[in-house]
Amino acid sequence: MQSFLRDAAEFLPILLQGVGLTLVVTFGALVLSTVLGLVWAVLRVSGIGVLSGLSATAVNVIRGIPIIVQLFYLYFVMPDLGVSLTALQAAIIGLGVAYSAYQAENFRAGIQAIDRGQIEAAQSIGMGWGLTMRRVILPQAVRIVLPPYGNIMIMLLKDSSQASTITVAELALQGKLIASASFKNTSVFTLVALMYLAMSIPLILLVRHFEKKAGKP
Repeated sequence: MQSFLRDAAEFLPILLQGVGLTLVVTFGALVLSTVLGLVWAVLRVSGIGVLSGLSATAVNVIRGIPIIVQLFYLYFVMPDLGVSLTALQAAIIGLGVAYSAYQAENFRAGIQAIDRGQIEAAQSIGMGWGLTMRRVILPQAVRIVLPPYGNIMIMLLKDSSQASTITVAELALQGKLIASASFKNTSVFTLVALMYLAMSIPLILLVRHFEKKAGKP
């Protein structure tokens, strides 16, 4: 135990630098995935065949390609096409696009859960489709999608470790580098696991809070 505490005191400052990058990647990807996911969902329920089909195709393609492959494509292939991204930019965009497919399905389920009668009532008083979506549907859908949205946040936090595959020095990569240099695998990866857990617990509690609120009439 004393050995572990000594190792923790030595390695924590470096690992905390990785935590900072982990949070940057997670937050950036969360914002991008939320915006893109909402766009895909709105197009899917628009009732316009071409837009709905385009959205469904995009979501299926994104879901069908592993996240790590999307990251490799952005970081290693895009420069060949004239678009160079930093590792951090590629990580945020890659994870954001990948998770937009899951966000889209979450938002679509929330939108379609709204009573059709409310939509018809809004349109009967002269609201257009866009206004009905903003004033009637989306405010109610938010309450429905919050619990699964919280779960997506937790998944995204953990999947941010995949950014290490394109040299983003987030928590997982920092841990790997320290372990390789010190040969103290047990101490290092125990610390890494505890730090991921420490970041996840507030989100887990937030999801539980959302679930309780959603369960109230």
